[in-house]
Amino acid sequence: QVQLVESGGGSVQAGGSLRLSCAASGRTFSSSAMGWFRQAPGKEREFVARISWSGVTADYADSVKGRFTISRDNVKKTVYLQMNSLKPEDTAVYYCAAYLRGSYYYTGAYGNWGQGTQVTVSS
Repeated sequence: QVQLVESGGGSVQAGGSLRLSCAASGRTFSSSAMGWFRQAPGKEREFVARISWSGVTADYADSVKGRFTISRDNVKKTVYLQMNSLKPEDTAVYYCAAYLRGSYYYTGAYGNWGQGTQVTVSS
């Protein structure tokens, strides 16, 4: 089983950058696809990005494509989310999770959720 801890959130101005990290413990990390989701106040948790177990394949939500990059280091057991050109609408709590089964784009396909890290983007 994988346990996940996110970090790297903070407050930035629009146009700025942040790099989120998701540190994992557990033997199955390197064989698990991983995903980043976010949840803004009053909204449902939504898909942001996912990466295959090898790091070769990645997918992004249309809203972040071209601005965010997901990557992973299986030796360090860490998944990253580099966020550039941040917008106020990116403000949310960001969560990482381990893929279990089903569609990559839905929260129900993931488990072992971290506690989340807050990202606030001001205009």
